[in-house]
Amino acid sequence: MDKIVIEIKNLHYSYPDGTKALSGIDLEVFEGESLGIIGSNGSGKSTLLLHLNGILRGTSDVKILGRDVTDKNLPLIRRSVGLIFQDPENQLFMPTVFDDVGFGPMNMGLKKEKVEDAVNRALEEVDMLPFLKRSPHHLSVGEKKRVAIATVLSMEPEILVLDEPSSNLDPKHRREFIGLLQKLQLTKIIATHDLDLVMETCSRIALLDEGRIVAVGKTADILQNRLLLEDYGMIARSP
Repeated sequence: MDKIVIEIKNLHYSYPDGTKALSGIDLEVFEGESLGIIGSNGSGKSTLLLHLNGILRGTSDVKILGRDVTDKNLPLIRRSVGLIFQDPENQLFMPTVFDDVGFGPMNMGLKKEKVEDAVNRALEEVDMLPFLKRSPHHLSVGEKKRVAIATVLSMEPEILVLDEPSSNLDPKHRREFIGLLQKLQLTKIIATHDLDLVMETCSRIALLDEGRIVAVGKTADILQNRLLLEDYGMIARSP
């Protein structure tokens, strides 16, 4: 039986202004799978992702790798779940690529040699090792996204969570980025509007609408259901 690495039961969340963002989310994610989270703007995709490493805490039973999302467990959960924001600028704030990618391992208390090993390994995995000494601010958007992934890979997470990873990429860099996602061998959760990316990188899809999961299934089954995608604003209605 496939191992469950994320288990969410009856997740509810409202923002401080009272806006209801998630309503009764039930979801399981299995070890090694790539799960696509799709839905129109405002459906709750990003809010859901932020619950996976405790940035947001709604009323629910959320377990990550068998551990409840509690203050006590947060340090280990955040090491295990690498969250990649839509805008890589939110994760790149150091003078050089090395400093950014080494920030996590350094704060984990690793020795200098271990930090260097972790940085080199993570950058090699995303094909960015030659950019080690470059300033992140002088990189292209696609390069910044790769380095942002390396900043979490350097901490050897078990789960990678990505919010709109193909946004602002030109066709060439988008194609290269899809190839990178296909290559990464760990559990991945990808929230996106990019249905082609989901088709190429995800084995299963959860469709959100107004904070609820309205459909879960194999990628091919969901994407071939034109009426479902039309009803929830993922594609234009046929004339």
